[in-house]
Amino acid sequence: MLACYVLYVCLIYSSYCVPHFSFREETANFLTEYCKAPTPLNPEHIVVLNGCTSALAALTTVLMEPGDGYLIPSPYYGGIATYTWLYGEVNPVPVPLDSKISKGTGYPLMLAVDKLEDAMAEATKKGIRVRGLILTNPHNPLGVVYPAEVLMDCLEFAHRYKLHVIVDEIYMLSVYDGKAFTSIHSFESLPDPERTHMLWGFSKDFALAGLRVGTVHTRNQEVRRALIRLASFHSCAGPTQQLLTHLLQDRDWINTIFLPSNRRRLLESRAILVKGLQDIGVSVLKSSAGFFVWADLRSFLKEQSFEAEMDLWWKLIHEKVLISPGQVFSSCEPGWFRVVFSDTVENIKIGTDRIKKALGAPAIQQAEKYVHHHAS
Repeated sequence: MLACYVLYVCLIYSSYCVPHFSFREETANFLTEYCKAPTPLNPEHIVVLNGCTSALAALTTVLMEPGDGYLIPSPYYGGIATYTWLYGEVNPVPVPLDSKISKGTGYPLMLAVDKLEDAMAEATKKGIRVRGLILTNPHNPLGVVYPAEVLMDCLEFAHRYKLHVIVDEIYMLSVYDGKAFTSIHSFESLPDPERTHMLWGFSKDFALAGLRVGTVHTRNQEVRRALIRLASFHSCAGPTQQLLTHLLQDRDWINTIFLPSNRRRLLESRAILVKGLQDIGVSVLKSSAGFFVWADLRSFLKEQSFEAEMDLWWKLIHEKVLISPGQVFSSCEPGWFRVVFSDTVENIKIGTDRIKKALGAPAIQQAEKYVHHHAS
């Protein structure tokens, strides 16, 4: 019965060992359009694996040796460190982003080259050989989009040190609030194209995490060959490729129905969450992408420590509301939490009510004093 709906070629070994050209071709066409690439992307430069987590683990294993390190702005998605170590025994070298207003950008928690230089120098002192730079754009957990000039500064920095750059753009279509997104594919030229690699998948932008599909775009032929060998252990099923090929071909539905609706709902849900948090004295980092906010609960800590952050987290758990503490994202400052809002309006309101209950009236009064003191 399955054969009536699935092409025969999708059911044989080669369908997952070497992903279908039609799927890679459609993915290349799709990325060319939505990344605003000046020239069409080559389907032969795309490797398909079962999710961006697998792709990142395989890619760092190919590019680095056990014990090597890669620069990564912190906070960052905690799974990155877990899986790059599990697979290739390579380590993150955090580039701390703090809440102070950056002189170079005028924004808090924004990456700048001087921070990369500092982290590079510190790693060298410790005897860590840094081989790469990993960027997530749009950022998880901050929900911010890197300006084009910041991206290019990072690429030029990496070129000076001969570092591979891995840019994860898995949230590239989940940008709202009129914010412009810059893909690395949109640049006319790259400082080091052979050492620049881009990840994208369907889990976030299309809410298809269960299908497990991630793509790597790299112009480096040796890297592609190595990834294809590893892809045998991280394959994407043939029928899944067939399904997603048809999905990507339906540009009319994507452009006129899905993306506008998804962005509108994300923006509406974010507004409801932000207002609910502000009503109880919790501010959030201004963001424009993803389905989460980076919430500032520092004023609700009994002391400025990660132990106090965990104490507050347990209070929230006790009230049956789960938000992620900053330390699981390697935040350099305690008291920040990632709050997800991709849920129903009713559940978002229930969540903010439970957060208010966990914080309690005394804690809210304490927070108001903290904010007033630091504002003055």
